[in-house]
Amino acid sequence: MDRSAAVAAFQRAVAKTPESAYPPLPYAPRPTVADYHGYFIQDGPLLFKSTYERRVGGTTWHWLGTALRLVPGDFHIRSRYGVGVDWPLDYAELEPWYAAAEKALGVAGDSTQDLGGPRSSPFPLPAIPPTYLDRQLAAAAARVGLRVQSTPQARNSAPYDGRPACCGSASCIPICPIGAKYDAAVHAAAAVAAGARLEQRAVVFAVEVDASERVSAVRFRRPDRSDGRATARVFVLAAHAIETPKILLMSRSEKRPGGVANSSDQVGRNLMDHPVQLSWALARQPLFPYRGPLATSGIEELRDGEWRRERGAFRVEIGNDGWTWPGGSPPDLAAGLARQGLRGQALIAALNERAARQFRLAGLVEQLGDAENRVTPAWDQPDAIGIPRPRIRYRIGEYERRGMAEARRVHRLIFDALGVSEQHHDDEHRGAGHVMGTCRMGTDPRTSVVNADGRAHDHANLYLVGSGTFPSSGASNPTLTIAALALRTASVIQRDRAG
Repeated sequence: MDRSAAVAAFQRAVAKTPESAYPPLPYAPRPTVADYHGYFIQDGPLLFKSTYERRVGGTTWHWLGTALRLVPGDFHIRSRYGVGVDWPLDYAELEPWYAAAEKALGVAGDSTQDLGGPRSSPFPLPAIPPTYLDRQLAAAAARVGLRVQSTPQARNSAPYDGRPACCGSASCIPICPIGAKYDAAVHAAAAVAAGARLEQRAVVFAVEVDASERVSAVRFRRPDRSDGRATARVFVLAAHAIETPKILLMSRSEKRPGGVANSSDQVGRNLMDHPVQLSWALARQPLFPYRGPLATSGIEELRDGEWRRERGAFRVEIGNDGWTWPGGSPPDLAAGLARQGLRGQALIAALNERAARQFRLAGLVEQLGDAENRVTPAWDQPDAIGIPRPRIRYRIGEYERRGMAEARRVHRLIFDALGVSEQHHDDEHRGAGHVMGTCRMGTDPRTSVVNADGRAHDHANLYLVGSGTFPSSGASNPTLTIAALALRTASVIQRDRAG
């Protein structure tokens, strides 16, 4: 993907969606927020509303950059709170890998703040400064007993790893114009420089297993529908929490009718997201959004507590993007004002006055694994090169709904403390883009797909990396945990090869 071309595409796009900077690839279609049925086969009862990219660098091209750790309680949700599933490792075991991931991605954060988990080392970069909007909401939140903190983010606050400091363009989603925000193309380039071979425009669709239960090859398809085959001693599937299980389930055979790595029948099950309670308001005084990254602060203290026995935990993200997410971006606002008859300087003045007072909050709610929330190949609905599209069944339970209701209550408290002139609360969930579950890790091969190292229980030389291995979602954005687990799995592979 060429960054300058992506920036130009975003600038031209009428609808500024997460996908608007990236041209569709006929041989690798992807879901979009503009059409939840365009790639997914949605079997209900609810729409699955999170999307991702299928290109070199993946969804990190248009992620926000939030780089939070899970909190210690997330790893013991069953034993502590009687819900969900415990992880086969704990926070202390993953903590050194969190620190390594923060260095690899270049995370900016405030090392003096307590975000719910102990740290062995400071953030590699100082925190991105809070916006004026953040400071006003922090004062309002304090009046109702809540604390606004700096959000750790994989975005350079100073030059780092050959990348420049953030320029505050406010277009982190869908594209950082200068590469200050980390994206996985950074490590793709580093891998190639180190001697790796990158096979672009190749869609893996099958995993082959030999008589000894070791993976022997993966098969891939090119845009011209010709097929290739890659062999190796060790295989890592890191194709996200929807494409990875789809590949494994497509790899069915007479000996393995349920697909590869699926003796537990858990591949594709327990699909999770962070259902978002979106709320937006109009302040009485200007808050001046769109200055700096799209989110720099949040409320993190609601991610763990005894309430998790009854409802989902959540974090509150303070948006610096006005009403763009609920569908009221400045161009939309300008069009509405023009329809009211405003023109010229009067239109500009009205646009500036109202846009300067718009802001939103997003409550990202924990979701429990549910075996009926699942991904399967839609064998009867192939894409342009003959590969089945993902069939998705998804629902939100009462645990999550109670969490969303509490998020709405907290949003109202903050809005009222700030004294807003109007407020709105979405009646439906939004997708966070945090696709998790479907290949969960665990100690029991009968109920999980991989062990704590990411190694498939069924095949000793197959590893799965990504948020698909999460047994539970917690309420923290998953990317830093993905990176920490990836580094940990890489160390295991290196150790085994050396041995």
